[in-house]
Amino acid sequence: MDLKTFVEKINNLINVDRVQKAIVDVVAPISAETLNWIGVILIHASTIPMLLAVFTGLSDRMPPIDMVLLMWGGLIALFVQAAVINNRIQMFTISAGFMIQSILMALIFFR
Repeated sequence: MDLKTFVEKINNLINVDRVQKAIVDVVAPISAETLNWIGVILIHASTIPMLLAVFTGLSDRMPPIDMVLLMWGGLIALFVQAAVINNRIQMFTISAGFMIQSILMALIFFR
């Protein structure tokens, strides 16, 4: 089977235009600011499971420091962007995430 035949079979199996239209119909009503806010929450949430596992004693492995520093650097950049455009919801979300992570790390280190 050559590549052209394979691509035709896949196109017949999956209607790419219909899938693209469905994605656009779902994502279009969501604003870019909402997607940015969800992204900030997901970035903050990426280290929470590891920190909770260390805190409860299920694991003794802390998240890699370079990963945490890079994520916090990105979140600081997003915080500065939110401050420039005066997006108070995003500023609050990032600040709350930093506080929660800092409290968890302090509880782990000082127990």
